[in-house]
Amino acid sequence: MRTIEREPDIAAARPGRAGLHPVLIGLGLMLVAFNLRPALSSVGPLLPGIRAETGLSGALAGALVTVPVLCLGVFGRLAPVLVRRVGPDAGVLAALLVLALGLGVRGLGGLPSLFLGSVIAAAAIGIVGVILPGIVKRDFPDRAGLMTGLYTALLCLGAAAGAGFTVPARHALGLGWEGALMLWAAPALVAAAAWLPFARGRDKPAGGAARPSGALWRDPLAWQVTAFMGLQSSLAYIVFGWLPAALVDRGLDIVAAGLVASVSALAQGVLALVVPTLAARRPDQRPWVVLVVSLPLVGFIGLLVGPLAFAWGFALLLGLGLGGCFGLALTLIVLRAGDPRAAAELSAMAQGVGYCGAALGPFLVGIAHDWSGGWGLPAALYAAVCLSAGSFGLLAARNRTVRI
Repeated sequence: MRTIEREPDIAAARPGRAGLHPVLIGLGLMLVAFNLRPALSSVGPLLPGIRAETGLSGALAGALVTVPVLCLGVFGRLAPVLVRRVGPDAGVLAALLVLALGLGVRGLGGLPSLFLGSVIAAAAIGIVGVILPGIVKRDFPDRAGLMTGLYTALLCLGAAAGAGFTVPARHALGLGWEGALMLWAAPALVAAAAWLPFARGRDKPAGGAARPSGALWRDPLAWQVTAFMGLQSSLAYIVFGWLPAALVDRGLDIVAAGLVASVSALAQGVLALVVPTLAARRPDQRPWVVLVVSLPLVGFIGLLVGPLAFAWGFALLLGLGLGGCFGLALTLIVLRAGDPRAAAELSAMAQGVGYCGAALGPFLVGIAHDWSGGWGLPAALYAAVCLSAGSFGLLAARNRTVRI
């Protein structure tokens, strides 16, 4: 294999954590993980009120959901640069503070602040999302699977909290939508305070992981994994951005709509934990692709155009499916790579390109809703994304490895 330029490996360095109990480190990781989704899931329940108050069009509302998702992929590429300069632990601390800043900016009032704060918050989330898996691998080498599962579950819990508690907190405290969004800066600051002992006096990482090789970008399997990662992410962010608004349009009050979205987000944690464990036991994961893609197909379309009497059941199916899709996408990145270096390269490609592609989904749903005035066309668009995700997932789930 040709020699390629190296850049810092987030997972390779293992500075000591003298005096820090593994339980404390784990709790710190869970607090950080919890804060990686409320910034994204808290906007959807408030979107009907924001549109009514500001006159925000469907296209711009779709952009409000789309731009942060795009930032996850774009700014995640800055994580290696930050790690090289300050180390992974200080990098997480810095990103948490930036996240709190972005959440605070969203509450200053007006659409420019809302968009700017959302970009700042999403940029921080993208950076932390790239760094954290390496920290898990470094500090819990013998329990990486367990910690990854717990990390994913807390991430889903944070998404559920953002979807379910934003509107009730707004009503209880008598806040406008700006203040309700600003509230989520508080747990981010708590996480930063809890992470501070881990970031103080830590050595900078040494050693390196390779830059993505040209061979990987020419490998059809790598693009199949990337496409599945991006399409299943698009399914999730369409739900985060538009499910509460759709339910309100269909007759639910805004609190009930937020609770349905919260139940769906909370259910994601179940299969996000189960699917990776079971799918990794077999060389071929195609049956799991069929299962996890079918569930959100039925669940979301049922919520958009089905009888509202079954809304809670549809929400449960939707959440289980999205959690299974996310867990399976991460699992395929590992299983389709032949060695750790290939896994690192494939992960960077799949998440960087995948999240950028995923950003189109919420934007297109906003345009479809504006153009049609209802939710039938967005439901058809969601079905098309599901079928596309299933098609690429079936290709990516075959027992092969990428070539680098």
